Amino acid sequence: MVVERRRDLSDRIAGFFSDCKVVVHREPTMDRVLERFESDVYEVLVVTSSAFRAGRSDGVELIEVISAKSPITQVLFLSDPRDLRTTMSAIKAGGFQYATQPVGDEELRMLVETALTQVTPYSRNLMLKRDKRPVAFEKLVGRSEPMQVVYRQIRQAAATDIPILLLGDTGSGKDLAAEAIHRQSERFDGPYVAVHLGALPADLVPGELFGHEKGAFTGATERAMGKFEQGNGGTVFLDEISTIDEKVQISLLRLIEQKKYHRLGGRQTLSCDVRLVAASNQDLEELVNRGKFREDLYFRLDVFRISLPSLKERREDIPLLIDEFVKRYNMSFQKSIAGISPECVGLLESYDWPGNVRELKNVIQRGVLVCQGDILLPEHLPARFRPEKSARGSVTFDVGTPLHEVEREMIVRALSAAGNNRTHAARLLGISRRALYNKMAKYAVE
Repeated sequence: MVVERRRDLSDRIAGFFSDCKVVVHREPTMDRVLERFESDVYEVLVVTSSAFRAGRSDGVELIEVISAKSPITQVLFLSDPRDLRTTMSAIKAGGFQYATQPVGDEELRMLVETALTQVTPYSRNLMLKRDKRPVAFEKLVGRSEPMQVVYRQIRQAAATDIPILLLGDTGSGKDLAAEAIHRQSERFDGPYVAVHLGALPADLVPGELFGHEKGAFTGATERAMGKFEQGNGGTVFLDEISTIDEKVQISLLRLIEQKKYHRLGGRQTLSCDVRLVAASNQDLEELVNRGKFREDLYFRLDVFRISLPSLKERREDIPLLIDEFVKRYNMSFQKSIAGISPECVGLLESYDWPGNVRELKNVIQRGVLVCQGDILLPEHLPARFRPEKSARGSVTFDVGTPLHEVEREMIVRALSAAGNNRTHAARLLGISRRALYNKMAKYAVE
């Protein structure tokens, strides 16, 4: 693991060992290093002093944790010449060795090889989790297989500078994926500019994207920078790309192909150095076939596609998302809610979530706000999540009726009351749809 602001060092080290079974990973700061140690074993950790100071985390504390919890890892610290104090702090925290930059290839190779020889074969990484799948990636949350695919694709996309197209339903997290691509890329220290095109009147979109000169239109009293000018050297995220009209599509195509554009009402040709990420909740290919979207622009945008799964396609992530949102809104509303009842989780898991993660976030926000106790209950959810009283009937059992017969009968009654709608029946019973399917198989209920 190499922690450095740029890729130069990690590329050099990878080049030294290209003929061996050595894998080199890189992080720009110390912020995500512990997360990486929870999913992989690293025999050598190389840290530069500039990256050591750059992030939000306490680098000294992190190296102390790694030294204590991952004795298999040798820490190599590369210091700037005038940064001796930081170097000494890192060495005291558990650094194996240090060198002053710049370091020549031969010296660097020797340092890494020496560190590798110091690795004790019987040492372990005690931070390693059995489930190596990350729970969170940047601001995205999820451990399901569809989200692991998304995480891998984001890393792949971030390693290039080509246009990226994000597709997915409203509320599935396309904006978070775009931001993650930026933060993982070489442009992470440049500007990140997001433009929600669907929220803009059509006649304002050209000026918003490309800027305008004074007098370009009524009310243009001075020159204004567009989003591409503001995002120069960084990433521009265009959400709801399907909403732009023909003229804007032509201007955008020219920008992608030639890296040049004009301000509205201007003659000066401006250069553009941005990473473009576009998103849509519409089927762009279908819009192309209907003549609503330019085919040439579609092909230029659809170089690397990432499809964000809907929430109903990754229901196993719902408890993780609930925990995340409860923590977030506990802090926002100064609450101390400890958790959520099983009945409440069952109702949320059996719902189809047309608004996806954004809808779940809003539901939990409301629940935390109105809850006066320590646990979120069904009564704290919106009315659409509560079992309909009209569907409830009365069931009588004799004392002594075996529990499995009671449970089977309740499942049969719930399915009947719900018109055999299994999502609805699970909601009536206060269990997840998956739990209902398991019980139906157990009791041979069809």
